[in-house]
Amino acid sequence: MNDDAMTSNILESISDGVFTVDGDWKITSFNRAAERITGVSRRAAIGRNCFEVFKSNMCESACPLRKTMKTGKPLIDRAGFCVTKKGEKIPISVSTALLVDSSGAVLGGAETFRDLSELERLKKELRERGTDVPIRSKSPAMERLLATLPSVADSEASVLIRGETGTGKEVLARAIHSMSPRKDGPFVAVNCGAIPETLLESELFGYKKGAFTGADRDKPGKFALAEGGTILLDEIGDLPLALQVKLLRTLQEREYEPLGSVRPVRLDARVLSATNARLEGLIAEGTFRRDLFYRVNVIELALPPLRARSEDIPDLAAGFLAKFSARAKKRIDGFDEETFARFFAYPWPGNIRELENVVERMVVLSAGPTLGVDALPDSIVAQPLSGFASSPVSASGAREAAERDCVVRALEAHEWRRAAAAASLGIDASTLWRKMKKYGIERP
Repeated sequence: MNDDAMTSNILESISDGVFTVDGDWKITSFNRAAERITGVSRRAAIGRNCFEVFKSNMCESACPLRKTMKTGKPLIDRAGFCVTKKGEKIPISVSTALLVDSSGAVLGGAETFRDLSELERLKKELRERGTDVPIRSKSPAMERLLATLPSVADSEASVLIRGETGTGKEVLARAIHSMSPRKDGPFVAVNCGAIPETLLESELFGYKKGAFTGADRDKPGKFALAEGGTILLDEIGDLPLALQVKLLRTLQEREYEPLGSVRPVRLDARVLSATNARLEGLIAEGTFRRDLFYRVNVIELALPPLRARSEDIPDLAAGFLAKFSARAKKRIDGFDEETFARFFAYPWPGNIRELENVVERMVVLSAGPTLGVDALPDSIVAQPLSGFASSPVSASGAREAAERDCVVRALEAHEWRRAAAAASLGIDASTLWRKMKKYGIERP
């Protein structure tokens, strides 16, 4: 069997659709999987323009094959959809490459496309079952926390979620709810610091008609609205002391009394709390009750800041890009390499929320298919690229440089005490030791 015959047999046996085009964009080959996915026969496809046969949403404005033919660089796993001969819209991922002969001369281009219909169906089924975990991470700082979520979700114990502003405390609370037996019930979030103190009690517990002037009807509170589900008391450290007493009794007795009521109401909601404050300090100051602290802190989940989980920056940024580019109806392929280097060098004081806002800004200001440093805020551009190469680097290289920089900073901050540095990063001491070996980090 000659090489051409072997190549043809291989292309016919794979499950991905493959077609090739010449310099005039005429289809020169069309494998069996391409026939199956598009519904177009090989005989009908060969000799026609590829955009007449492979009808994709990428063809007109952001054709991956056209970009590869122009730049000479392959593209991998670009998401989109194509329309079959019967008019069905099929989700696909597309990869492209130049088609060259043995001497290196460019003959045209090759495109492979994978039918993602079954994958999307399974994802939808998992979401409907509530078994799709809504939070994922590549960071060791998050590994232990995520490993506990199934057990935490299955219980009815009170949970205290700690973390800096913007770390995703409400997102984590929603994840616990969506994985719990109460997932079909409501999720109610209350920001205890955003409601005036005079209204907070009636907002939480509700009131009965005639409880005070102007109470002309019964009004259910947030605990009543969360019945059968989960309630999140965000910024619980801002609760006034008088209301802390009533909340403590609610958690202990599993019942509460709306304002003006003569009989208690049974509490049927899972209670989660969140704070960016150090409650132990508030206890010492006398502004937070110690007994309430122990009641809400049965299980503590500490979310690390974004600077301690820099491995997640690419995936988080890509997710925000997909959301905002779809909202703005713009076709944007991604970020350039220098932007990733800037992302990894910046300390992100506003954490994930700040990253989200930055990506939204970049999408709004974008004029091309790739987001670059020209759309970044001055505060990020001004950040020195300490620990990074001055020339553009790959995303994976930037990730490793960022991780090395985080490890060194943690060790320096704790005077090279490995146990303390590992604890601050949210990883085991043995994991920290392996990373020091990997990056050649030695104590000066």
